[in-house]
Amino acid sequence: MAALAWVAYGAGMAVQLLAVTYDAHDPARLARFWGGMLRREAVVDAGGLLLPGTPAQVALRFAPGRPDQAHLNRLHLHLTSASLDHQQDTVAAALAIGARHVDVGQQPEEGHIVLADPGGNLFCVIEPDNTFLAGCGFLAELACDGTRQVGLFWSDALGWPLVWDDNEETAIQSPLGGTKVAWGGPPVAPKPVRNTQRFLLAATDTDLGTEIDRLVSLGATLNSMTGDGSAELADPDGNEFDLRQA
Repeated sequence: MAALAWVAYGAGMAVQLLAVTYDAHDPARLARFWGGMLRREAVVDAGGLLLPGTPAQVALRFAPGRPDQAHLNRLHLHLTSASLDHQQDTVAAALAIGARHVDVGQQPEEGHIVLADPGGNLFCVIEPDNTFLAGCGFLAELACDGTRQVGLFWSDALGWPLVWDDNEETAIQSPLGGTKVAWGGPPVAPKPVRNTQRFLLAATDTDLGTEIDRLVSLGATLNSMTGDGSAELADPDGNEFDLRQA
């Protein structure tokens, strides 16, 4: 792994969100697509390809895997627009490098445009007058399927304040600003298989065992330990996430 490539979103916190990992049939294809969309250069990470983030924009990581179609979209990305022309330019750029339009039941009067990347992962290009994502940057939100409980868990786990808590919907954001992480509340789709997207965290100011104990005390479940100084856990909704020692 190229250590200098890791710039954690929310750097400076005790536990850092390093990236969102996508399992993919063709990690290189997805890295090229999202590298083009986000204007980032991919670097080799152990077992995958990384598009590094910044303290205000989350990184994306693509690893070899066999995604189950039923759970490709438990998490999707929201990209922002500065104007209607910018929104259309972003859509056109995405279509030109392999995206496609997707109908998920959105209404004609809704301003966002729903697309899927070459791996089938949904993302939305948001209308320019969306005030909730103002100032969050281009990769403005990780929109997740999840309960209020899991939003509260991640607020405590990362030490990030709630910036939205209404009608079972929650959102958190690093104190440094940037990409928000949001959960839409019930109903939450059943989870019969492993997620194809998952958070990758780093324990920075504590050892791995101490951090695992803390996360378990907040409601996580320890799934497994590996021999390379990392662990897989699951949040209170059962969503897998990975924890490394920084």
